[in-house]
Amino acid sequence: MEFVKRAAQLESQGRSIIHLSIGEPDFTAPSCVVAALETAARAGITQYTPALGLTELRQAISQHYSQRWNVRIPASRIIVTAGASAALNLACAALVDVGDEVLMADPGYPCNRNFVSAHDGVARPIAVDAQTRFQLTAELVDAHWESRTRGVLIASPANPTGTSIPFDELGSIMEVVRRRKGFALVDEIYLGLSYNDGPRTVLEHGDDMVVTNSFSKFFSMTGWRLGWLVVPEVWVAAFERLAQNLYICPSALAQHAALACFSPAALAQYDARRDAFRARRDWLVPALRDLGFAVPAMPDGAFYVWVNCAPFGQDAQTLADLLLDQAGVAIVPGADFSLTNPHDWLRVSYATSMDNLQEAVARMRRYLGRR
Repeated sequence: MEFVKRAAQLESQGRSIIHLSIGEPDFTAPSCVVAALETAARAGITQYTPALGLTELRQAISQHYSQRWNVRIPASRIIVTAGASAALNLACAALVDVGDEVLMADPGYPCNRNFVSAHDGVARPIAVDAQTRFQLTAELVDAHWESRTRGVLIASPANPTGTSIPFDELGSIMEVVRRRKGFALVDEIYLGLSYNDGPRTVLEHGDDMVVTNSFSKFFSMTGWRLGWLVVPEVWVAAFERLAQNLYICPSALAQHAALACFSPAALAQYDARRDAFRARRDWLVPALRDLGFAVPAMPDGAFYVWVNCAPFGQDAQTLADLLLDQAGVAIVPGADFSLTNPHDWLRVSYATSMDNLQEAVARMRRYLGRR
């Protein structure tokens, strides 16, 4: 975020900056969602909702799981939250006790470590590489599980790598967690932005894990701050009490608007946007390789590419600074995402237009060509 602030400062000074940094879709909420928000606001439907979320929205999410993912999730197990960040924070508040270790992949989303530590747990990153597509495996989870380990936090597809855990491997990880009598917290906020044929939710593997999702990424509603959790039925009451105390309820207006996300017209628009992201990936990855970056794992979801900049002989922070200052292209260095090997890696976001991607690559080619 500090790097992005510096890019914004240069932009405010009149510099042309292309942002390949923030993980935020350039698409915004469809018109039907905005109309639903306006209707609710004009009708004055702005009071607190139940802490678990609007009954109608929980039912709509339940139906979405059935229709899109072919899995039956009762609405009673769904908890609407103030974004996926609130969902992960709520889950850690419920599941993590003082000193509990939680295993997670390195590289990974940095806030996941902070959610665990905020509740006096110990985040334990496990170094992963291209051999496992930068994801945990059942073998790695089992090998690193120790006496203080309480659970595992995984993301599929993941930030910053854009890679997913194969469905069968997800099942094997769940079996290890069950055998170890721990918890599994699974982040699926990019599941709708999966580019392989037939992506499947981990919820097919049982009803004993905690799964988070969001309206931010696939549904293009980042600033609306709305997400959800799926939890085992027996834990719902405990999560409800925590939600009541931590944030009372999610935004009432955002919840009423989100009901429109599941209309056939909106879902068709979202699917077209997913296809647009796939097309951007398919153009950008070969272009980055042609520039000289190494991309050892083709992303299959989200809108990120995890690129190795070692061929340029400079650490990621230095190269990112130079690309920003000299080429006007903002790319995030890997320091926040990886504790074990941050210096050779950059995260490139393609959550921007194809025109911007092509201009960014042209600018980088001009700069890198004259170094």
